[in-house]
Formats: sequence, C-alpha cells, structure tokens
Amino acid sequence: MNVQHIFLAMTGASGSVYGLRLIEELQRHGCRLTVTASASGRLVCREETGLDLSGEPSAATERLCGRLGLADGIRVVAPDDLFVAAASGSAAPDAMIVVPCSMGTLARIACGISANLIERVADVMLKERRPLLLVPRETPFSEIHLENMLRLARAGARIIPAMPAFYQQPRSIDDMVDFMVGKILDQLGIEHELFRRWGK
Repeated sequence: MNVQHIFLAMTGASGSVYGLRLIEELQRHGCRLTVTASASGRLVCREETGLDLSGEPSAATERLCGRLGLADGIRVVAPDDLFVAAASGSAAPDAMIVVPCSMGTLARIACGISANLIERVADVMLKERRPLLLVPRETPFSEIHLENMLRLARAGARIIPAMPAFYQQPRSIDDMVDFMVGKILDQLGIEHELFRRWGK
C-alpha cells in the first residue's frame, strides 16, 4: 500500500500515548500527517500525557512537534474545521486512523453522522473505499459496541482494538505501546521492527 498522506484523529478514550507514538513512527516513515483531536480527546491527552493540543492549530502543531522532537510534515487542524481539504472526497487522504477511538465516535461513524471533521473524514474514507482504521479502547464491550464495530467492519473499516499481546515478553509500557503501534502499521503495509513476531 502506497501511503503518503494520513489523517490521524485522537478522541476521548484512554490511550493517547498510542496516537502520539504512532505519529512518531509515521513521520519517521516519511508520511505527511494531518492531526486533530476532539474536545474530549484533547482533555484526555492532556490528562494522560501532559500535552495540550487545544487553542490555535498553529500553536498546537508547534507543541506537538516540540514534544515529539519532529520538524515538519505535520499539521494540526481544529476538529470542527470542515474546510480542511481531507473533508472532501476529491482530496481524501490515503488513510485515516482514529487512535484512540471512543465508543461515541465509533457509533457516530457507524451511523454515517458527519457533524464534525473527524466524522466527516471517516465518512469520506468509507465512501471512497480508502483505509479507515479504528482503534477502540474500551472494556468490556456492550452489545451496542459490538454491533457498531460489526457494522463498520462490513462497511470496510478495520477494527484494531487496543489489546497488547505478551508473547514478545514486554518489559515496559513502551514495549506494549509499540506492539499496538506496530499492529496499526501492519494494516497500512508499513514495515517496522517494533515488536518480535511470533516464531521469530
């Protein structure tokens, strides 16, 4: 898969560290990134990591790049800015990842609601048959959660629950985060060495 432009959204589930670590890896692989966070996603990110993605997009971009030690290729946009190019099918990104994905965001995408930029870009990805990767972080799943995930899987989305494995014998939280980030990269066809594969 030839992935150049990725739209990455962080929503109000726990697991902001997955999104930040994924941004690092995608940028390292030369991907151009458009990043946004929902209002609750910004609150969770600040609570869990100390990173503030609120305020003017240019200032949020500067804080994100400073935190991750990145220089360019990343643009933070407001979650309510429907004039971002990615909101149009004629300028759809190569892939979209929602990490972490709240059950509320997942439900609205499953229903085809496009009330904000995150939902609209997800809708574009489904209608244009482009990769939409959703990383839900919730437990336990209710029947409604499962039905929404099944509906999205049937529509073409890829559901990648944040479920770290232990066969690679992780020694730190970073190892567990890298496992999940590696599983996301696998779905994009991006080679990596973030975890030891089974039998190797």
